[in-house]
Amino acid sequence: MLKAPAPKQYALEMVSLEELVPKDHLLRTIERYIDFDFIRDATASLYCDNNGRPAIDPVVLFKMLFIGYLFGVRSERQLVKEVQVNVAYRWFLGMGLTDKVVDASTFSQNRRRRFEGTDIEQLIFDQMVEQAIRHGLIGGHALYTDSTHLKANANRNRHTTHEVELTPMAYLEELNRAIEADRQAQGKKPLRAQGKQVRTKPTKISTTDADAGYMVRDQKPEGFFYLDHRTVDGQHNIITDSHVTPGNINDSRPYLERLDRQRERFGLQPQVVGLDAGYNTVAVCHGLVEREIAGVVGYKRPHSPKGQFKRRQFTYDQAHDLYRCPQGEALVYASTGRDGYRQYKSNPRICVDCPLLDQCTRGRNHQKVMIRHVWEDEREQINQNRLTSWGQKVYARRRETVERSFADAKQLHGHRYARYRGIAKVQAQCLLAAACQNMKKIARLRAVFLRLLAVCRLAGRVYARDQCIGRSFMGIATQST
Repeated sequence: MLKAPAPKQYALEMVSLEELVPKDHLLRTIERYIDFDFIRDATASLYCDNNGRPAIDPVVLFKMLFIGYLFGVRSERQLVKEVQVNVAYRWFLGMGLTDKVVDASTFSQNRRRRFEGTDIEQLIFDQMVEQAIRHGLIGGHALYTDSTHLKANANRNRHTTHEVELTPMAYLEELNRAIEADRQAQGKKPLRAQGKQVRTKPTKISTTDADAGYMVRDQKPEGFFYLDHRTVDGQHNIITDSHVTPGNINDSRPYLERLDRQRERFGLQPQVVGLDAGYNTVAVCHGLVEREIAGVVGYKRPHSPKGQFKRRQFTYDQAHDLYRCPQGEALVYASTGRDGYRQYKSNPRICVDCPLLDQCTRGRNHQKVMIRHVWEDEREQINQNRLTSWGQKVYARRRETVERSFADAKQLHGHRYARYRGIAKVQAQCLLAAACQNMKKIARLRAVFLRLLAVCRLAGRVYARDQCIGRSFMGIATQST
């Protein structure tokens, strides 16, 4: 017979929080295999020892932030509500069923004020990487780097245009030395010293978030964005670096500096790196060759005017240091400019009667000019790696490593939008998101490895037992005979 349901909400039940959380819950795995005690030691100097009201435990505070990133809860106010009703979250934070959850305003103000101007987020990320290294989850031999955009909290139509000073390249001094050495080798006079020149560029500045950059890229949305430049280890997809720049910064600009940081901070010794075409610049290729790292970089298609010869149709003669046009005529060295490019020019007296002149050049002086960077040999060396069998395998792994890491971040961890305004706060967001991805992967990998180890040990004991029984049986049979 059908009976009316009786209310059970007010019945007194004896239950522990430990029983309510499933044994295979993600937070149980993270709590078992990830060490968070370093957070308390790292933030102890930010708290008063003998004065003031009792503070929120910094470990609990950051664990709440971790919950938000792990489960894609973007709002801190919503996160506090989720902690109130989720027993797994309470268990992870060390709270009981009747313990009062910290107020949303107190939670946000602690994050904003107490840790502003510190590098605690970078420290947390670095600690996750170091824990992965200690457990043998990072090989450091193959690194994959890419960038993804995060939409800034800014209206694309609300901006002003300012002349912004261009920052010089980090490798400018090294390039100038290479230019002078090249001119000296070619018998050219040194370039005249120039006074300090300030180069500016008209740039859109958001009136809402001045740190965001106005991004205009092919097949990408247009507007104010930030870029998260991320490096992933090829062994288990552990993130080894995360760096934020405005959306109008080229991917190649911060690459070598961030690569050196990983080598110095974590002692990684990469032998090969996988990069997309955005990193195919002479500076990056020169830096990789200089560091004795085999780079596999995507092909960067050159832009040639329609109806004219492609650059690849002009062959470079290394032995004689000149170019050959499709008709076989020579383009000889002329000079090396301040930008690091050598100029190779054709003979206009020969070109004027060439039947393919319109496909070669449309200049009034009937002269074809080819340019070649002083570090072009290094770029050609790096580009050759992509054509090898091992290079194709390395490049194909990008989809399974860094691109997969970004896909998970956007789909599961709220990485499509910048939660805050200002590059420092967005940097903190990206570091904590990457740290949470790392801790999730470290915990799961360690759980799998330990289960496999237990199975192997059990199999070893069974094998040893069977061997012992077999030897005993053979002994008894020998004695009976």
